[in-house]
Amino acid sequence: MELAALRDQLISWANVNSGSEHVAGLERMRHLLAADFGSLPGAVVQHVPLPGNATCALRVTVRPEAPRQILCSGHYDTVYPSDHSFQRCTLLDPNTLRGPGVADMKGGLMVMLAALREFERSPVAARLGYEILFTPDEETGSVASRPVIEAAARSGKFAFALVFEPARANGDLVKSRKGTGSFTLTCHGRAAHAGRDPSAGRNAILALAEYLPAVHALNDQLAGTMLNIGQIQGGSAVNIVPDFAAAQVGIRITRANDGESVLARLHELAAPINARDGYRIEITGQFNRLPKEVTPFEETLFAHWQACGRELGVNFSWQHVGGGSDGNLLSAGGLPNLDGLGPVGDHLHSSDEMIHLPSLVERAQVAVRFLTKFAAGEIKLPSA
Repeated sequence: MELAALRDQLISWANVNSGSEHVAGLERMRHLLAADFGSLPGAVVQHVPLPGNATCALRVTVRPEAPRQILCSGHYDTVYPSDHSFQRCTLLDPNTLRGPGVADMKGGLMVMLAALREFERSPVAARLGYEILFTPDEETGSVASRPVIEAAARSGKFAFALVFEPARANGDLVKSRKGTGSFTLTCHGRAAHAGRDPSAGRNAILALAEYLPAVHALNDQLAGTMLNIGQIQGGSAVNIVPDFAAAQVGIRITRANDGESVLARLHELAAPINARDGYRIEITGQFNRLPKEVTPFEETLFAHWQACGRELGVNFSWQHVGGGSDGNLLSAGGLPNLDGLGPVGDHLHSSDEMIHLPSLVERAQVAVRFLTKFAAGEIKLPSA
């Protein structure tokens, strides 16, 4: 497992733009992954069509007849569109690579591939089978991939899943993740001529502007909940009292029942405005990912993974994070999973995204040790 080879292959992947909406780039990236992961001994590669999406998921299966089965998860899309200025990798120093997706999560895919290649050399490899599921739309909520992910989670085939999203900047894994949702807060008013009869109008923009500070204040009032007012639109011509205004709000929750609480508060805050003549606030949207809450099974799983790291001199803990992943969907489907198993990186989703290159080898070696022990029956896990 040579770092230089892993680095060069990662650069070749990251220099392929695979923004979530760039179909040609996604196609190219998927075929690269199909070739690289398809070279694993006995691998069967399937390109899985996704209704409502122009590209496919990728499934790679190895030894489905083995007595132990696990699922490995990753995504091959990035947040950088084809016209983004950040398109190529730059080696900042021997240990630091900057580039689009080098951490999130082409670096994670590199860790996965390096680990599986090395594991296949183990004398106990035949005892463990695995399925790898790559999705093309994780960065936009896994809308098209959700049925495929949930079907894998509920299949009953797998003991657990390993999610190779990047580790935290300090090297920690992901203990739990917030659930994510996207909502639209729409205020309806009444149009009127702004010069001839403004008092007949009901200004939807002003009413929404009154409502939104109270919405933002929920960040301090509801523990574990995060709300971000990300976009506002409304009105038409300046000589018309606007009868429409809307805000797009991202909401993140820590526990599944937090969703009901935050929606109840949004309706409660809207009630005084709705009681006024000519005004109406509508709240629409949904949580596309429920929270990934840690389970006792996952605590045991992490303890074994952490022990494998310590044996190799790689020390880390785990932590709760605000971002969602396909790990949320696996958890919602009832499949325990460890998340954040990829490389150490930072500045994700920005033009400064970077990876600590030695972590490619370190994290792959931890994965190999864990897989070898699990295949050999040395890791005992409770019932999920």
